[in-house]
Amino acid sequence: MSMQHCELCPRRCAVDRAAGERGVCGAPAELRVARAALHFWEEPPISGDDGSGTIFFAHCPLRCAYCQNADIALGEQGRPVSVERLAAIMGQLQEAGALNINCVTPTHYAPLIREAVGRARETGMALPVLWNTSGYETVEAIHANRGFVDGYLTDFKYADGGLAAEYSRAPCYPEVALAALEAMVEVAGEPRYDEYRGQERLVGGVVVRHLLLPGALENSKAVVKLLHERFGSAVRLSLMNQYTPVISRFAAEGSARAVRALERSPQLAQTVPEAEYEELLDYADDLGVADYFWQEGGACEESFIPTFDFTGVEEK
Repeated sequence: MSMQHCELCPRRCAVDRAAGERGVCGAPAELRVARAALHFWEEPPISGDDGSGTIFFAHCPLRCAYCQNADIALGEQGRPVSVERLAAIMGQLQEAGALNINCVTPTHYAPLIREAVGRARETGMALPVLWNTSGYETVEAIHANRGFVDGYLTDFKYADGGLAAEYSRAPCYPEVALAALEAMVEVAGEPRYDEYRGQERLVGGVVVRHLLLPGALENSKAVVKLLHERFGSAVRLSLMNQYTPVISRFAAEGSARAVRALERSPQLAQTVPEAEYEELLDYADDLGVADYFWQEGGACEESFIPTFDFTGVEEK
């Protein structure tokens, strides 16, 4: 896998990023990071009480219309860092008390991140490394992470290819994400935990997140059914009710991209009714999903979205 003929994600743009070409993700050849800090709003065994050592990478191969982190997904926030600096950031997060190293939207920088993990471990970083991804990954990329990544915090956004096409320009998402998830389970195994400073901590395996979208309850039910029947307890589901219509704010601020998205999909300006989320949870219970994460009220607030102000990125 190289930046000269980039096929790091399923888009397989084949552009020469090293020569300055950009693919769908928009990322250059060098690492770009928007924030590196303790984060307290992941699932309990990931954030615990002390926080997850999250590193938010700029740009994204999927670029969903409703993205909650659009500022970084579109590359508007993000500063260049070297592999050496990224390795040092990982060590600093460990010193700050992080439970893990949580690489958020890492796919398009995978070879450089793996190199940084190797260097960080050589200098004493001993935390589990989590790959926090949209689920839009290639099987070969997941296999390449073996030995560097301990666990996956992956989305499974769509069982409906039409919805994937409308929101993410990726009609193949259901098939691609399913193949990638099977590879994640093969490489990382079932969820495993330890006790770390008195907290239950995820140290390996796969947590699969699914965000309920406005007007898309049937898609969510299909996702839950598919994952439960295919994987059972081999993955742990996290059913989320934190959709925040930030796209409305972006449109009001003059983003032509957001305006076009709302013209195509006006439902994205809405929040998800609590009753629909409760119906999804009841559906999971009725299927026999025994152990999953769920959210209580108040999750759909912009205050849960971190400020991408380059905290922890540059050397002091």
